[in-house]
Amino acid sequence: MPPRSSPRWRPASRLLVWAAILLGSAAANAVVEVMDAQRRGEALALWEPMTWELSSAGMILLTLPLLWWGCQRWPLHADTWRRRLPLYLAASVAWSLLHVVGMMLLRHLAYASVGEHYVDGSSWPTRLLYEYLKDVRAFFSFVAIEHFFSWFGRRRQGEAHLLAAPEDAPPVEPVDRPERFLVRKLGRDFLVATNDIEYAQAAGNYMNLRVRGHDYPLRSTLATLEARLDPARFVRIHRSYLLNLAVLVSIEPLDSGEARVHLADGTVLPCSRRQLPGLRAALGQGTTADPLPSAAPAGAST
Repeated sequence: MPPRSSPRWRPASRLLVWAAILLGSAAANAVVEVMDAQRRGEALALWEPMTWELSSAGMILLTLPLLWWGCQRWPLHADTWRRRLPLYLAASVAWSLLHVVGMMLLRHLAYASVGEHYVDGSSWPTRLLYEYLKDVRAFFSFVAIEHFFSWFGRRRQGEAHLLAAPEDAPPVEPVDRPERFLVRKLGRDFLVATNDIEYAQAAGNYMNLRVRGHDYPLRSTLATLEARLDPARFVRIHRSYLLNLAVLVSIEPLDSGEARVHLADGTVLPCSRRQLPGLRAALGQGTTADPLPSAAPAGAST
């Protein structure tokens, strides 16, 4: 069972919004092409420009989830955009190539289905270059929009930072064991106690700190965060999860040797076979002890 997540604009919702935008634009463009042909005294059946436009829009919709995944996997920030710009340029070429090949294949299939033969009228190198000059603008528009909404979502949700030591005074907390995190949300700063963090989940270049039903992104790796937190309280249970033992209710063993851990708020997290002995040891059970009962508090003996 995956952990419960806070409400957000999910990929399916985004895809529906973009589908409405792209398909509506495709239909309008097809009607305009028919009207332009009539002004030139030419006969153009509506199904032909609809095929051209929908084949392009359809391929864009099919590839958008891949583009979004890339933006989340390699986000652009003030300290990374120069290093990652060549990667995005290479991705724009690959995205355009996938778009054009798929678009042309759909057009050939659509024409063949009505007994016609689609004729492009240009060579493949010319077509690829022509489409790329259009696609590169669309690609970076999608990238910019995705990063804007990611930035706005983090600003609205709140983003966590380790408290920095003042320049003219000693640190207000031990550097190796931070007692608080600074959360910036909609221009305001909040202090979150480390002990209030229920668990941390790896998410690309970020860690999501779960606090009272809310996720606060922290730019850090799981290993770095684990080294900063108290090992008597926070235990690695999975390659993507770090758990606060204070919120643990029970451990549910699985036949595979892995386990599920149940938290006080009903959240269920995975515990890998490799990390399960460490979790038991942190609870004082040892590696061969029986699991906690389903309703026992964290650390209770069996």
